[in-house]
Amino acid sequence: MKIGILGGGQLGRMLIQEALKYDDEFYTLDPASDAPCHNISHFTQGSFNDYETVLDFGKDKDVVTIEIEHVNADALAELENQGVKVVPNAQIIKIIQQKILQKQFYKAHDIPSPDFEIMDGSSDEIKIPLPFVQKMNTGGYDGKGVQVIRTNEDMKNLWIKDSVLEKLVDIDKELSVIVAKNENGETQIFPVTEMVADPKLNLLDFNICPVFLSEEIEDQIDSITEKFLNAVNSPGLFAIELFLDKEGKVWVNETAPRLHNSGHQSQEGNANSQFEQMYRVIKNLPLADTDAVIYSGMLNLVGAEGFSGKVIYEGMEDVLKLPETYIHLYGKTETKPGRKMGHINVLAESREELMEKLIQVKAMVRVIA
Repeated sequence: MKIGILGGGQLGRMLIQEALKYDDEFYTLDPASDAPCHNISHFTQGSFNDYETVLDFGKDKDVVTIEIEHVNADALAELENQGVKVVPNAQIIKIIQQKILQKQFYKAHDIPSPDFEIMDGSSDEIKIPLPFVQKMNTGGYDGKGVQVIRTNEDMKNLWIKDSVLEKLVDIDKELSVIVAKNENGETQIFPVTEMVADPKLNLLDFNICPVFLSEEIEDQIDSITEKFLNAVNSPGLFAIELFLDKEGKVWVNETAPRLHNSGHQSQEGNANSQFEQMYRVIKNLPLADTDAVIYSGMLNLVGAEGFSGKVIYEGMEDVLKLPETYIHLYGKTETKPGRKMGHINVLAESREELMEKLIQVKAMVRVIA
């Protein structure tokens, strides 16, 4: 099959790396000439937001998928009209890429998500009480386009733009669950992972799997995944980001209609990775076993503060000496502060050992220039 991917970043790269053991041709579209996929696929430099560019890119493909949601969904809908398979479909991409539609989707399908009100960008009159989170309707990622408004003083920073204003959750843990659904309606769910964010960069720092939760909390997550999979009228792989509050209630933060940073540890820690699963979804093959085979964790490699330019990975040789430690670099030649350049997966026999190893590895490596 000729498989087209909108976006040529690290998620597309790892999908192609996994799928190269099968027999397909991969095509990628990305605005950056040196995108991570440029040298491992049939690469087209161009905007995945431009209607005509997406239409032209996809028209001769058997299937088109995404590795970033900020794409031209109208062009994908037209490709569907022309008989091209789009996974996930244009409708669900359009819903998820707009925070307002995404929140309304949860409400319509009784999926627990924090209370919210919609700001239409024409007025700063709001009813939601402080504190709350403001999320831009479109374009946000990795903490960008999101801000917390805690006090009346913070109100001067309010963006007068289309956005969701959401009740601030008193968070105990941030969790993620990756679910998959193929065209036949078969579903599979990865074990829940815990996400530990870097408070300064607002990026994922560590990922930990499995997470031990009470039966009551597991039941809430099972209910959320069941409702989501029943509601989503599309094949696809979806990362559902969750908040567990200090009262033991689980809320959906947001969903990504694609591969996700919170599933990277599955490369070595699960019977099959999220990338294998995504390939099977695209091809409508039987879905893969997702069992966790051992304790696994992931550490993001991000550009160190104060360094921009040709990347140097300091301490990698020492990491390579460690057992059950796996380096994944993204083929990005230029680093800058906070830029995701790769990740390291670690396996262990217990959660305590896993955390020790992740902290040890983090202290060993610096991404500099």
